Amino acid sequence: MGPGPLSPAEVVAVARGEAPVELTAEAWARIARGRAVVEDLAGRPEPHYGVSTGFGALATTPVPAHDRARLQRSVLRSHAAGAGPGIEREVVRAMMVLRLSTMATGHTGVRPQTARAVAALLDAGITPHVPEFGSLGCSGDLAPLAHCALALLGEGTVRDRDGVARPAAEALRAAGLEAITPAEKEGLALVNGTEGMLAMLVLATEDLDLLLAAADVVAAMSVEALLGTDAAFADDLQALRPHPGARVTARTLCRVLAGSGIMASHRDASCTRVQDAYSLRCVPAVHGAARDSLTHARLVARRELAAAIDNPVVTGDGRLCSTGTFHGAPLAHVLDLLAIVVADVAGMSERRTDRHLDPARNQGMPAFLADRPGVDSGLMIAHYTQAALVTELRRLAVPASVDTIPVSAMQEDHVSLGWSSGRKLRRALDELATVLGVELLVAARSLDLRAPLRPAPATAAVRAALRAEVAGPGPDRVVAPEIEAAARFVRDGRPATVAEA
Repeated sequence: MGPGPLSPAEVVAVARGEAPVELTAEAWARIARGRAVVEDLAGRPEPHYGVSTGFGALATTPVPAHDRARLQRSVLRSHAAGAGPGIEREVVRAMMVLRLSTMATGHTGVRPQTARAVAALLDAGITPHVPEFGSLGCSGDLAPLAHCALALLGEGTVRDRDGVARPAAEALRAAGLEAITPAEKEGLALVNGTEGMLAMLVLATEDLDLLLAAADVVAAMSVEALLGTDAAFADDLQALRPHPGARVTARTLCRVLAGSGIMASHRDASCTRVQDAYSLRCVPAVHGAARDSLTHARLVARRELAAAIDNPVVTGDGRLCSTGTFHGAPLAHVLDLLAIVVADVAGMSERRTDRHLDPARNQGMPAFLADRPGVDSGLMIAHYTQAALVTELRRLAVPASVDTIPVSAMQEDHVSLGWSSGRKLRRALDELATVLGVELLVAARSLDLRAPLRPAPATAAVRAALRAEVAGPGPDRVVAPEIEAAARFVRDGRPATVAEA
């Protein structure tokens, strides 16, 4: 780690793949220089926030030298005030490696042994229990990061590499690690960052990229099975409105639909349809806008990965300065934006699904794609489930960042609520995978029912890969396991990888 910022791929590798963590010699030197500044200031008579004063609204309260070690322990214990179920292991690990990356800049003033302790915790696979509720996304993700930091003290609950919940002190002993005693400034340095929001943003951009690629392929299957046309996806038409994401989506749709016997069957004068419904014809506009929003989110994430978030910060010229750079607004806004994007992509998917199932609009297929309509209900209720998820996604799209609530005796009188934005985005992404999974089930069955007409090689390959896990048309059977299998197929990114192959 160092000298430059972590990349999103490196964060994901540690969070999900348990890649080892190592700091460079330059990073260790920066940490040592930053610590020397803090130790020099700690010996001076004038007050310095976080070193010789209380925190937040207690910033004007001086703390004598003999109480400063207690001060640092106290801030971690008092701030570990979260509630609710524990958050996901990958988010906690991402938070920890991101906080370590900030320490490696030298701007937080921690001791080398404290940074080393965070790295050792990650490498040992020890994950602190972090409750879901507690962060307002301002002054950093205080409560979640405090719960992470408790483990360094040998306090709180953790899970070991096998996922077993254990007292932190016991897990440290089993891993051959020693608890630390935080010194001046280190309490704040461990908690005063936006790493919780950033962790969820980095992981979300990776997940949404896979889901948008899947959405393009699944939409192409629907266009094909519903006897739509790819004429509107032509590159010269997309160039008339030069949004880069739309052109990427349109080109993908054309590649996936190339060589379709189904589409060739109605490319003549017998086809009386002048243009397709919006949910087919406007896929590049909606999926493309989603892609462009994702591009912006990645830009914000890269800027945050290059940042040093703390308060106060140690400057390069040896000062300790209070800042407002810990405010989560840049992250909160973009996390909310992605939740809106997810809801819109899901809503268009649901409209295509409904079109497949309606005999008045599905171009000659049975009602609800049932084996014997009336005796069988086909995929009618799968659509209900999808519709329920879409309504939930619309609720999750309501921005958290437009709200605020003052705390800390009005010292912290405007907060971002970006942690809440991140939490609901994670739920939204999981639900989008299921929405797309239902459309995939329906589109694959529609392609089956178009036989003997043959689909495009790419869509046929996706259908065949799905059929290895989910049977084709037939009498009614339990649908829930098939929805879960299709959602997993989408979540793993297989529609795009199979189609591209």
